[in-house]
Amino acid sequence: MDAAPFHAGEVAVQARLGVAERMDEIGRKVVRDHMPEQHQRFYEQLPLMLAGSVDEAGRPWATVLVGRPGFVQAPDAWHLIFDAKPIPGDPAAAGMTAGAPLGLLGIELHTRRRNRVNGELQEVGDEGLRLRVKQTVGNCPQYIQGREYEWVRDAADTRPRAIERVDSLDGDTAWFIAAADTLFVATHAGKAGADVSHRGGPAGFVVQEDARTLLVPDYSGNRMFMTLGNLQLHGRAGLLFIDFESGDLLTLTGRAEIVWDGPELAGLANAERAWRFHLDEGWWLRDALPLRWRFRDWAPQNL
Repeated sequence: MDAAPFHAGEVAVQARLGVAERMDEIGRKVVRDHMPEQHQRFYEQLPLMLAGSVDEAGRPWATVLVGRPGFVQAPDAWHLIFDAKPIPGDPAAAGMTAGAPLGLLGIELHTRRRNRVNGELQEVGDEGLRLRVKQTVGNCPQYIQGREYEWVRDAADTRPRAIERVDSLDGDTAWFIAAADTLFVATHAGKAGADVSHRGGPAGFVVQEDARTLLVPDYSGNRMFMTLGNLQLHGRAGLLFIDFESGDLLTLTGRAEIVWDGPELAGLANAERAWRFHLDEGWWLRDALPLRWRFRDWAPQNL
């Protein structure tokens, strides 16, 4: 990219950590305004993509778009077309309107490959979604647990078998989070757009501080700080936890702030910093996914 590859929030985080000049140099080489050929073909063979949208109240939500391989098409380097609709009853659907920002993450758990693409929705209708690409970047395979997937019903059947409101992180919600080794986080930075990212760690890496608060460790990564940069500008986040064995989705949205230092970091092994999430609203979408995953192996960083 000829233009600066990072927005003000990302640059502020990079500068605080002493890597801004170096990341500007790297970013101009790896952050693009179009999809390379290999990214286009990668997206086209996926059975799902993670998505991050922003509702009318400015709240981010993370979700998934699902379909048989081929449901995503890249007719050129600047557009993605999805033969899929939002999950019925998913609050993320409220932010999927024409002209709205949408962050996307293509991830393949069995190969640990992932790429990010962010842009603006041009069309939303019965035929699916059309995205105008604005920014793309490849991501490393760190912290991704190896999982193999299979279909258990028709790919178009994403109707949740039940929808349950989450007002506090207790009961089975607390138990589920305490055992999780993967989450996805949606953030946004106003005109800079929306984003969705993967976070992984050993089982229980997300710490519950009270009935409405989570502490998420931030491990060493690519130093772009796209998620933290968005939180720097707009302190809100949407979290998605997937039950890989049942197809349940736990989707949460709330306020978030970066924890740069302090005694709470002492209990987060290998974390360089953390961010704290305060629940505003949440939902269980039970058995929404027509896919299931079998755990294969831990990411080397999480052993």
